[in-house]
Amino acid sequence: MDFINRLFKEDTASKNMAVERLRLVLVHDRASVSTGLMESLKEEMFQVISKYMEIDETNMEVKLNAGERSTALIANIPVKRIKR
Repeated sequence: MDFINRLFKEDTASKNMAVERLRLVLVHDRASVSTGLMESLKEEMFQVISKYMEIDETNMEVKLNAGERSTALIANIPVKRIKR
């Protein structure tokens, strides 16, 4: 019975990830921002911030968040240490 339950059980983690990816695609389309432009922006932000702080680039997230009237750039940049 456990096998049948697992077979028909909805995988919420995969579903949530797919919904988030679709949302990001829609936001990028609405803001007319290409994936290449977002990658360039992320790389340049990394270069500038790295002058002042040691950051964890592998866990750095940069995304656009669209509301009804505006679009916001949201950056989550883990800081390892401040350079003195």
